[in-house]
Amino acid sequence: MQYKLLGRSGLKVSEICLGTMGFGQANHWGISQKESFEILDAFGKAGGNFLDTANRYQDGQTEEVIGHYLQSGIDRDYWVVATKYSLQDNHTNPNASGNNRKNMMRSVENSLRRLQTEFIDVLYLHIWDALTPMDEVLRGLDDLVKQGKINYIAISDTPAWVVSQGQTLAELMGWSRFASLQVEYSLLQRTPERELIPMAKHFGMTVTPWAPLAGGALTGKYLRNDPGRIKEGSNRLNERAQGITKEVVSIAEELGIPAANVALQWTRQQGFHCIPIVGATKLKQLEENLEIVNLCLTNEHMNRLNDISKIELGFPGAFFEEEGVKENNFGGFYDRVEKRK
Repeated sequence: MQYKLLGRSGLKVSEICLGTMGFGQANHWGISQKESFEILDAFGKAGGNFLDTANRYQDGQTEEVIGHYLQSGIDRDYWVVATKYSLQDNHTNPNASGNNRKNMMRSVENSLRRLQTEFIDVLYLHIWDALTPMDEVLRGLDDLVKQGKINYIAISDTPAWVVSQGQTLAELMGWSRFASLQVEYSLLQRTPERELIPMAKHFGMTVTPWAPLAGGALTGKYLRNDPGRIKEGSNRLNERAQGITKEVVSIAEELGIPAANVALQWTRQQGFHCIPIVGATKLKQLEENLEIVNLCLTNEHMNRLNDISKIELGFPGAFFEEEGVKENNFGGFYDRVEKRK
């Protein structure tokens, strides 16, 4: 296992992030604490230290399971625990959800209690509510950093212009800046390439894709008519998705590896700082997914995957790629000028 810096911070996290949404059984599809501990032990033994959870996962049970694990005699400081606030965890009042400061402080205190820890390593704003001013969010998060209750801040499922406003405002005010951006990103969901990923690259943010296997679709199991939690009519099961998945399976068969490994590794070879969130509810799943640390797809394989899953960038992304625009913008020197990475 190799380690990467999270965004522009000095925090060292494993090149794979373990998604823990399935830890706990409140939603009737997760796994027991014993099974969760086995997966956590295996992940740690392999060198993994980066955990992703949220206040709402399994109605709070996921944080409780991780809390019991952190108190089981292991080294708390080894683990980088990322959790989230925003989503409702009760229906008692209108401020028990959203991005507002009141909910932020309440939610963090409850997460600390469930996690049985004095601090959260990374706190994500979970989903943008389009109500709370960004300065309120940032000031609240910065206060939590100053109080020692969280170490780093991050943001998830938020428009690129909102994140950009936040990063700029934080830099201007000397507040903590977002280290990581969490978005849905996979071979079946490439639309973040239009604005979100270029924005993350500009600000030096690590992208942590959720659903990099598109809910299991990219493992090929739905091609085999295996039952799953994806509902009929989902874009993850349509004709386009099936075509992409068949290409993933074909490459996997050529390499003699699971299809999931091909799909996960594709996200890691996209030319930006990316740490996929890899969920597991079975030890075998984790062990298979950990093999991607030794995998590198060839240019041919990457081109095949990129071509079959290609999306229209729309304006202005596609506009910038027009030859006439390049000529006018660079005066014939486009291919001779270094591009920012």
